[in-house]
Amino acid sequence: MQRDDDAVTNSHAIDSGELGRARLLIRDAGGEFSDSPPVAAQLAAIQRRLDEPLRVALAGTLKSGKSTLLNALVGEEIAPTDATECTKVVTWFTASAAPRIDVAHRFDGHNVRHTALPVLRSGGRLSLHLGGIPAEKIERLEVGWPSALLDHYTLIDTPGTSSNSRDVSERTLAFLTPERGSCQADAVVYLMRSRHETDLELLRQIQHHHSGGPLGVIGVLSRADETDGAGGASQLSGMDAARRRSAQLRTDPELGGLHRDFVAVSGLLAIRGQTLTQREFAALSVLAGLPEGTLRSAMLSPGRFTNAELAVAGQDRALLLDRFGMIDIKITVDLIRSGARDAPALADALIEHSGLDELRRLLDIRFGGRHDQLKAHSALHSARTIIASQPARRGERLLRAIDRELAGSSVIAELQVLAGLADLPLPEPTAAALDQMLGGRGTTPHARLGLPPDATAAQLWAAAMHALAYWHTQLAEPLLDHSTVRAYRAAVRGCEEIIAAQSAP
Repeated sequence: MQRDDDAVTNSHAIDSGELGRARLLIRDAGGEFSDSPPVAAQLAAIQRRLDEPLRVALAGTLKSGKSTLLNALVGEEIAPTDATECTKVVTWFTASAAPRIDVAHRFDGHNVRHTALPVLRSGGRLSLHLGGIPAEKIERLEVGWPSALLDHYTLIDTPGTSSNSRDVSERTLAFLTPERGSCQADAVVYLMRSRHETDLELLRQIQHHHSGGPLGVIGVLSRADETDGAGGASQLSGMDAARRRSAQLRTDPELGGLHRDFVAVSGLLAIRGQTLTQREFAALSVLAGLPEGTLRSAMLSPGRFTNAELAVAGQDRALLLDRFGMIDIKITVDLIRSGARDAPALADALIEHSGLDELRRLLDIRFGGRHDQLKAHSALHSARTIIASQPARRGERLLRAIDRELAGSSVIAELQVLAGLADLPLPEPTAAALDQMLGGRGTTPHARLGLPPDATAAQLWAAAMHALAYWHTQLAEPLLDHSTVRAYRAAVRGCEEIIAAQSAP
């Protein structure tokens, strides 16, 4: 028997959080379509997804460094970085008590078989092979791994897009911008080596996907250690040049309407910092102690480096070339000369210099702090797509309730304003205040109001009231454009939500 809209609305009182309300709506939908097993199964899968970690997809063109960055985020080399069949399929990396590899593949054109693959390591890296299964027949490849990061995020490595590999590119596009249904990821980290039109077009497709694609997008200027145009004697300036470029991308007028969170990262430097061995440190320390002219001459090319007469064994030099490459050997030597006197100090310096900490901070602020809202939004969009595809008038009550919930979600407005903050005609102090109020520096009430973590409820209430008055004053200014009005209204709503959660003193 169908219930009316009020029954759905009243059920929300059981849990006022966005995730709880989404859970109840999808549970109601499952009951509504219990007489249709395929639909009920799809809704049950969406319900289970609400309890999973946030899904973050890594996307970008071929050789943009996605797998290397994924390894850096996890802290171990579990994603294949060489051009194997595994890099041609979408690969899910999930938390697991023990390492495991599972593949779901079509074996007769229709039915799907699940196969456990052996977990093998070679040279400290996970050796991932498909066991002869063609990439085009794979429905899902999943690597389970014990990892603190994977407890909070499911990372999804998508194949690199390339005009030379149309079938591979189509797999990535089908995952990120499916013709039917919603994207399976809740957020996207997009890697690009420069502001290329191919990257901008894919970013636009992701952002404007008609089925309500990922809300959160972070842009990564990847392989930043290889950035050209730095000049100067020190290779450290290569990362500095990449950071300047990422800052320019945040205000680039050609990116109007796109998300503007960009950070420069070298995944290779980051993973080498996390896997540095004492043997590697010893060899690099010897190189750092050589006269500058001797080392510069030896490092003109890999061949010169391998064959030069140096106080480092040939096999150790070959190991450094394989693990670091020429550019990162130079960077690492500079870091040792700058004060990294032992292996732990060098490891810390490599990670700090790589930009990985800044990316992790952005992940936590943009995605982790909005975990519940992002999960709820993705689940409701997916459920809406399924319900809307059913026969006319079936589920109309649920569609209205879902639309009300999606329209009332503050996370959409906040992320959209933060994405386009650089485009707003605002003075710097006002833009900075907006960034803070909308969660750009942390999503807790304390962070939004610029208060210390131990601020009392009364202090939160007073600060929120003061901020509310300020944003109402800003909103009353004449001749505001539509985007600025939307930004100020989002700030007003943020203040009101904080005030509603506090007791007036």
